[in-house]
Amino acid sequence: MIRLSANLGFLWIDLPLVERIRRAKAAGFDAVEFHYPYDVPVDEVKAALSEAGLPVVGLNTRPGDMAAGDLGLAALPGREAEAHAAIDEAVAYADAIGASYVHVMAGNPPADRLDEAAHIYRKALAHASDKAGQAGLTIVIEPLNRHDAPHYFLRTTEQAAGIIGALGRSNVKVMFDCYHAQISEGDLTRRIEALLPLIGHIQIAGVPARGEPDQGEVAYDRLLRAVDAMGYRGFVGAEYHPQGTVEDGLGWLPRMREALSS
Repeated sequence: MIRLSANLGFLWIDLPLVERIRRAKAAGFDAVEFHYPYDVPVDEVKAALSEAGLPVVGLNTRPGDMAAGDLGLAALPGREAEAHAAIDEAVAYADAIGASYVHVMAGNPPADRLDEAAHIYRKALAHASDKAGQAGLTIVIEPLNRHDAPHYFLRTTEQAAGIIGALGRSNVKVMFDCYHAQISEGDLTRRIEALLPLIGHIQIAGVPARGEPDQGEVAYDRLLRAVDAMGYRGFVGAEYHPQGTVEDGLGWLPRMREALSS
């Protein structure tokens, strides 16, 4: 049965992280996932998770300086030490709060240094795999679409699968974000089926507005039933921008549960 996780990097963002965890529980989500929880002490997050009785699925490495155009560090020439430190921090934090995965963000390397960026990225992922393996964690990498992130290094699921195959590390997987994949590649059902052994996490949002999952061109009720039938047993993260208040848009959640149970 598909289990749904609230991505607290997008939901209830006007509230402190601890309160967002409580809101996710009250809304009926099965788990939570984070973007960058590092400013909140581990003990506070652990206490909130315990109070809510929710597992935490995963979190991202720090993105660098987003105001300066960073969107991750792992594929950026000249910033290898910073990228490895961000990986070490994320793995330690994830291990401390009981998360399952760390998403290593690649970043926006210069267009004339992509070959160098690819080499640096593979080295960073090997480092991440080693660190995560010591903690029993999975590393995930996420392709981002060319409209939202035109300069991001990782752009397609095919590229991600090739990198993972070249690495040969069993604890490095694909974060399959249906929103990004639909915009960049489409054919979601067949694509997920083909990649299923390499998928570590799935995320959803309406396409193309990235609103609630019941909006837009993807019929997630049917897609997730198909994914469940394929044997996917991980969580599905709701990573969307609410079109109004989070609560006003949450009608999709019980309807999705009903559709998935029918």
